Amino acid sequence: MSLRYAPLLALLLLAACTAGPDYKRPDAPMPAAYKEMPGWKLAAPRQAASHLPWWSAYNDPLLDELMTQVELSNQNLRAAEAGFRQARAALRATRADFFPIVSLGGSLQRSGRGGGSSASSISGRSTSRTSTDYEFSVDASWELDVWGRVRRAAESDLDTAQASAADLAAARLSAQADLATAYFQLRAADQQKRLLDAAAVAYAESVRIARNQYNAGVAPRSDVLQAETQLETARSQSIAVGVQRAQLEHAIAMLIGKPPADFAIAAAPMPGLPPEIPPELPSALLERRPDIAAAERRMAAANAQIGVAEAAFFPTISLTGSGGFSATALDPLLRASNAIWSFGPQLALNLFDGGLRSATVEQARAGYDQTVANYRQTVLTGFQQVEDQLAALRILAEQAAVQEAALRAAREAERLTLNQYRAGTQAFTAVVVAQTTALNNELNAVSILQNRLVAGVGLVRALGGGWDASTLPSDTTLYAEPAEPKPGFWTGLGTAIRNLVK
Repeated sequence: MSLRYAPLLALLLLAACTAGPDYKRPDAPMPAAYKEMPGWKLAAPRQAASHLPWWSAYNDPLLDELMTQVELSNQNLRAAEAGFRQARAALRATRADFFPIVSLGGSLQRSGRGGGSSASSISGRSTSRTSTDYEFSVDASWELDVWGRVRRAAESDLDTAQASAADLAAARLSAQADLATAYFQLRAADQQKRLLDAAAVAYAESVRIARNQYNAGVAPRSDVLQAETQLETARSQSIAVGVQRAQLEHAIAMLIGKPPADFAIAAAPMPGLPPEIPPELPSALLERRPDIAAAERRMAAANAQIGVAEAAFFPTISLTGSGGFSATALDPLLRASNAIWSFGPQLALNLFDGGLRSATVEQARAGYDQTVANYRQTVLTGFQQVEDQLAALRILAEQAAVQEAALRAAREAERLTLNQYRAGTQAFTAVVVAQTTALNNELNAVSILQNRLVAGVGLVRALGGGWDASTLPSDTTLYAEPAEPKPGFWTGLGTAIRNLVK
């Protein structure tokens, strides 16, 4: 091979170099199985784990409708979506450095000098001179990405854009989970109010019985007062539930992007038991949770920034060129005899910067180490949240079974005690105790069901809500070119140039 091709070959070999370490996902703490799921095995496909939205497993049409409004109107989601578009635009801006910069230029300059002695003609008379210079040029410059600085920067921006897409998914899941939680809590408030209202009706009957007994002279006045106290207490509790319900309704309005004054939810029965949500293998959690995916992508972006910092130690190689026309009159401006051009490579290398580049590399490596720690902590938090919700669901199921037995006993005790009071064999104090105990057990059962529904939503959130990292936008999608210039762009530019040289 001729030696004249050696410089070109060397340049091609250098172009294949990329500063900085290639990314490899660090290890993260990974349990073999969930502690709260002994004897774990793959579950049969269920609605909560199918292609349907996770909230459809609750079979609540109103909840389905509210979820669609979250997607359309939630302001936090809109902010996250704008952040994703911003990251995508930043990627395209960095990618532009792969290409040369081409610019058009034109100038018109008039100059002159007065008729002083220095401008005297041969005849000895003073003269003045005015001249006009026209110039039109096309300039281009291109920084060769020999050391991979632009490639690493584009890689970092791609990872950042993917992290922003995962942030959007995390914001969406958070809003959906917050909505479902508030919705179930609101339905629990409806159920509590129904129980308290029903208890008030039963207590009003007890007041009637106590008054009849008192009027018949077989019961003291204190029985009537106790019955009235119990009745008014239940009514007061029923009213107090309205405060919590109103606040939950307002929270739902905010989540779907509506003013609370323009939104209302009618009372309805509380949902039944939460659907079974089969967790996948722990290793799948890394791909299922958008916050873990976002932390992993930011880790990759920080790794690429090390390459960007290290590339600063190498010289910058650029190609610059310029071509155009220069003349003292407009008509002959574009003639070949008036052509001007220049072309040549440029090399720049910082010899001394007071340790700036070394500090920048150190900063980039420390930033990467920070993202690694954040990633591992996010993974640990994810496993903790899954275990928390699995434990909550397991323990609450046991508590619900015990509470159901207690509620049956309390209802039977209430019935027997009231009959005994009517027969005159039991004091009214025992009736009050029995009725209060039965009501408290009813309310406890509602609270446990509410906690089970909320824990089910928490488990969905902890498992990623059916999201998968494979849905992150690819480099092809993120590298999509911006829209073409609007019609008339080049015409307008030509008119501006003509006006400039006139």
